[in-house]
Amino acid sequence: MRVHANRSYLFAPGNHERRVEKALGLGADVVILDLEDAVAISEKKSTRELINKTLEQPRNCAVFVRVNAYDTEFCYGDICSIVSENLDGIVLPKLESLEDLRSIDWLLGNLEQERGLPNGSIDLMPIIETAVGLVNIREIARADTRVKRLAFGGGDYTRDLGMEWTLKEDELLPVRSEMVLASRFGKLEPPVDTVFIHIKEHDAFRSSCSNILGLGFQGKMCIHPDQVPVTNETFTPDPEEVKWSQRVIDEFAKAEKAGIASIQIDGYFVDYPIVEKAQRTVDIANLLETLNLN
Repeated sequence: MRVHANRSYLFAPGNHERRVEKALGLGADVVILDLEDAVAISEKKSTRELINKTLEQPRNCAVFVRVNAYDTEFCYGDICSIVSENLDGIVLPKLESLEDLRSIDWLLGNLEQERGLPNGSIDLMPIIETAVGLVNIREIARADTRVKRLAFGGGDYTRDLGMEWTLKEDELLPVRSEMVLASRFGKLEPPVDTVFIHIKEHDAFRSSCSNILGLGFQGKMCIHPDQVPVTNETFTPDPEEVKWSQRVIDEFAKAEKAGIASIQIDGYFVDYPIVEKAQRTVDIANLLETLNLN
């Protein structure tokens, strides 16, 4: 499995060759080839083979596949058809229970063993997008599975609860906060946010990215090419922020050697939690530099 950043996840319909080819060259950290909502029922099975052909092609980003939901007739066949050394990860929509998650994790483990792949080599990113899924999210997050991060799906969530998905997205604050809290509770990576459906509202999209960054998300799913550079920019630490964070780390290390666990830097109070946050910023910047994504 290739190492990748988790700022931008761009969807592309798995059965649309031209759009897939374009998506792979747009600079997204991950391209999600879709077998679910973007593919008609009559084409779902035939799209699996098209996706496998795409997975065989050279690319500069990770490629995940969004399979159909667990309770559909297509989920099992989707997973069995696409698991190979060329697949970086699976996006599992509408996850609602720990039992379903363990079932998929078990299936992937057996397919990896059967096909000579390292155990756990296929990433698995569930999307929480129903009331049931949200109620069970802490149990899901704390389970001992291959899941590294969760994603939030706003479209199905607001439909399930009969909510209006507004441009400002104020109604999503409670569920987004719970996504971050549950992920931390389960010792997972920060979550990945929902797509933004108002594709021509560029200022509102940028605001959405900034808001979720402040809430503790690490990236966002995208449905339009224009959303990718904005997402990458928002979730890439600013050079001045990286410089400040490194200074915090260095000066605190000196103080700690002298037996001091709290200091001030230019009037800013620094203790262990602040240093840990600074270290995360530097780690993200280093990863992006290693991947040549800065």
